[in-house]
Amino acid sequence: MATEKESPSNMEARTSSPRARPILVVEDNPMDLDFLLQAFEEHGVLNPVLVCRDGEEALQFMASHPTPEDPSLPLVVLLDLRLPKVDGIEVLRQARQNVVWKQIPFVVVTTSRENVDISRAYELGVNSYIVKPVGFAAFAEVIKQIKFYWLLTNEPPFPDGLGRLS
Repeated sequence: MATEKESPSNMEARTSSPRARPILVVEDNPMDLDFLLQAFEEHGVLNPVLVCRDGEEALQFMASHPTPEDPSLPLVVLLDLRLPKVDGIEVLRQARQNVVWKQIPFVVVTTSRENVDISRAYELGVNSYIVKPVGFAAFAEVIKQIKFYWLLTNEPPFPDGLGRLS
């Protein structure tokens, strides 16, 4: 799996087809990110994967991709809540205030089972809330379900022929 640096400085991208919309992953835990990328590979997810390692990077990414015509606008965002600098709830709040980003599906993938986090995420318009499973096999099964629903079954908000690789 190849990675390349993109702006912002800590963002990584796994490349594949230039015609596919990416998956944006906002995750600071290196082990969880490694599990996620391995699971994508195991289940044949071909879309590029862009990674922001904190909430500030995610907000910068959103600001730098403001139009539906931008091929880097993601097909889906996988968002952790426990992030450095700016937490995932604030990232979600700001995304849902943006005319373009409020249409992008956001899936929270986090360790928190706290009712206040779950309620707040849904109040702010999250499309799905998943508690991270322990162990790779369980994590890979969750990614398989994300792939089938969000990448293959769900109709994307900006149907431009991009994004249907997985």
